Amino acid sequence: MYKVEVKNSGDYLFKVQARGNEFVIDPMGSGVSPADALLASLGSCMGFFCRRYIESANLGINDLSITLEGEFTRDAPICLKEIRVLLDLKGSQVEERRKAALLEFIKNCPIGNTLKGNPEITVTIN
Repeated sequence: MYKVEVKNSGDYLFKVQARGNEFVIDPMGSGVSPADALLASLGSCMGFFCRRYIESANLGINDLSITLEGEFTRDAPICLKEIRVLLDLKGSQVEERRKAALLEFIKNCPIGNTLKGNPEITVTIN
């Protein structure tokens, strides 16, 4: 089971602790926003799966980048209505059949599947 703790001390900074690591979410400032963190989570999950595919297929690709863009709805309920993902293999030549297989593989990363699956969220108050 995964567990993340988010702490707040009266301002709009939220300290996130996960597996001995810490980072800050700053919805009102110039730092990482919750939407940034969500997109980063999806992008790094897809990147992990991309790297696994590249290694298992011996494609010899070292450099890649993933750019994600999200757009919020204007009406309630406010949510990301679309997420666009651009995978850049940094000029590496990959056969079309391999590209198709790679896309299918990374589209099924756990974070992507979670977002597509509309998970149930239960909130309780202590």
